[in-house]
This record gives sequence, structure tokens and C-alpha cells, in this order.
Amino acid sequence: MIYEKVTHILFDLDGLLIESEAIYEKIARDIAKEFGKKYTKDVKIKVMGTPEPETARIIIQELELPLTPEEFLAKYEVKVREDLKSPKLMPGAENLIRHFHENGIPIAIATSSRQDLMEMKIMPHRELFDLFDHFVCSSSDPEVKQGKPAPDIYLVCASRFPDKPDPFKCLVFEDAVNGVKSALRAGMQVVMVPDPDVPNEQRKQATLTLNSLEDFQPELFGLPSMACRC
Repeated sequence: MIYEKVTHILFDLDGLLIESEAIYEKIARDIAKEFGKKYTKDVKIKVMGTPEPETARIIIQELELPLTPEEFLAKYEVKVREDLKSPKLMPGAENLIRHFHENGIPIAIATSSRQDLMEMKIMPHRELFDLFDHFVCSSSDPEVKQGKPAPDIYLVCASRFPDKPDPFKCLVFEDAVNGVKSALRAGMQVVMVPDPDVPNEQRKQATLTLNSLEDFQPELFGLPSMACRC
């Protein structure tokens, strides 16, 4: 397979760089259980990668919960602040981030989180995340009109690099189906490192699918090999 050469890298955050999706799943499952409902894998796949208000809307609708989105998010945020203070990094995340930084490749994060929650989650790894050029948080960024799977977040994120690269020069890393759709609709190539619950059929739309960030070969996209450590 031949891929287009890229110059800029955009990362999702949750479930890709930090281990958080299992915690989000437990939180949603616990809230559903309060009302005698079961949080299923199908619902999980639908909400992965969506901004928080859309996550709430989908879960309430799918599970017929007697809550408003605001009530759901109030419960959700309390549990997130309790359980996501010190998430671990995903395998390969630190090496890949440092590799791009050391080789002068511009990198940014495009997450569906609100900025305050994003800041909380990355705090234990602040030195590493300080290597990023910028962050876009779609749940609180006024320029992102629609969350994933709409292309807005990745187009906004690319536009905030000083040299404003064309979308086709950007490579996105994602773990969620909604994120993959967002990147493709933005005109970007996308490497998917899927959650285990993502069906095989839904993995095929990604430009490249990997089991782990540790498996990524930058040279496939015209980037310095992992052997090139400056």
C-alpha cells in the first residue's frame, strides 16, 4: 500500500494516547445501572469520540434514561473527576510523541473533551504534553461548530498551525469510528488504533489500522523512521 506523504500530525486523546475509554465505559454503565438499564457495546461505539453533550444525548436516547442531558452530564462529570485524575499512557504513545517532536514534526491534539477536563487528564504527564503545538477541545471551543464525526475539529486544529497546512498534508491518529469519519471528511489520512469492541467492518474505512501505536512505521507516510532519533 502506498500512502501520501504528510507533514503534520493530529492526535485524538482519549483511548489513543491515554487509557480512559474503559473508565468512561464504567461510568456510563454505572449511571445506566442506577435506572435499571444496561449500557451495551453498540451504544459505546456510537458515543466514542463524540463531544460530551452529544454523548449524553445518545446515551439518554438509546437507553431511555429519565434524565436531561444536563442532569446526565452532572453525574458524568463528578465520576470523571474522581476516576480520571491519573490515567496511564497507552503503549507506544510517549515514544511516538517524542519521536515526532525530536524530528521537528508539528503535532497537535484534537479531543472531544472540554478544556478543563482535558487539562486534568494530562496533568500527570504535563511535561510530555507540553511538546504539542496546540490543543483543540471541541466541547468547549467556539470555533468547532459540530463535533465528531463532522470534520470541524480536525479542520480547526490544522488551521491553528502557523503554516496552516492543507488537510491532505495532515495525518490523524484515532481510536474511534466517529473520529475516523471526522478525519476522512476533513480530507486527511487517518491511522486507526481501534478499541477492541470496534467491529472489523467499521475498521476498514481507516487509511491504516494498527493494533498499537507501537506498530506505527512513520516512513510509510514520508516521515522520519523511528530509528532516526535526533
